[in-house]
Amino acid sequence: MTVAETWINETLYPDWGQRFLVTRELARVKSDFQDVVVFESSSHGRVLVLDGVIQITERDEFVYQEMLTHVPMLTHPCAKRVLIIGAGDGGVLRRVLQHGTVEKAVMVEIDGVVIELSKQHLPNIAGDAWNDPRAEVIVGDGIDYVAKAADGSFDVIIVDSTDPIGVGEVLFTDEFYSNCARILSDEGLIVNQCGVPFMQADELHETSLRRANFFPHVTAYVAAVPTYVGGFMTLGMASKGQSPNTQTLEQIRARAEAADILGTTRYWTPEIHVGSFNLPPYIAEHLPTSAK
Repeated sequence: MTVAETWINETLYPDWGQRFLVTRELARVKSDFQDVVVFESSSHGRVLVLDGVIQITERDEFVYQEMLTHVPMLTHPCAKRVLIIGAGDGGVLRRVLQHGTVEKAVMVEIDGVVIELSKQHLPNIAGDAWNDPRAEVIVGDGIDYVAKAADGSFDVIIVDSTDPIGVGEVLFTDEFYSNCARILSDEGLIVNQCGVPFMQADELHETSLRRANFFPHVTAYVAAVPTYVGGFMTLGMASKGQSPNTQTLEQIRARAEAADILGTTRYWTPEIHVGSFNLPPYIAEHLPTSAK
C-alpha cells in the first residue's frame, strides 16, 4: 500500500502558480488575521504560507531577507534606529541586528501567531535575534504604531508585508506613507516589497506614485527570489536624503565594512547592491517619470 502524496498549491494567482510536495505538515492555524501553515518540503526545507501564499522557505529566504535589509541599511549613511513592520518570521530583525551601527530595532507584527509558529518551527531564520537587547518586538498594529511615533524617531523603516490585499492592504495608503515620512529622520528612508512586476505591475506603479507625494526620491531595486514566481521581485524605496540609486560602489563597500557585513552574506554584495537599481525597462516603466 502506497501513502498518498500531499501537495500544497500556492493560490496567489488564479491561473498560474507553483506547488510543493509536503513531507510533513508542522502547523495549520487560523489566526485572527489569516490562515497560517508551516510545512516541511524535500526541496526547500521548511515553508511558511499565509492565506495560501508562500512567504518564506528555509532554502531561499536569504535572498529576500538580505536584499530587503542590507540595501536600505547601507543606503542610509549611518542607520541607528530601525522600525520593522511585519516580518514575523524574524529574518529581517536578525539581519538588521547584524549591523554594528544599530542601537535600537523595533519590530511591529500584527499577528502574534506568525511569530510564535516561526519561533517554534523556523528557528534558524531569526536565530538569536529575539533575545538581542537592542530589539523590541511588539505584537500590534503597525499603522497605529506609525501614527503615534514621534517625529524623526527612526532612520530606516522596513515594511515586510503580504501583498496589498487582506491584512496587508492598509500598509499601502497615503496616510501610512505620510506618517512614515514624518517619523523618519532627515536622511531617513523606507523600503517595502512591491511584488513581482511581471505579474503585479500595478503594485509597483501605485505604491511608487503614492510615496512620491511624501518623499523627494522614489525608486526601486530588484532581487531574484526563486519562490516568488514570475521573475524579479521589486523592492520599492523612498528617501528623504540622497537619491538611493546614486550611491557609489565605494560608498556601499565602506559602509558594509564599518557595519561588519562583508563576508556574512549569500546574495547581497556591494556590487549586487549598486547593480540592483539598474532596472530592466519593463520594470522601470512603472516608476514615476522623475524616479527613472
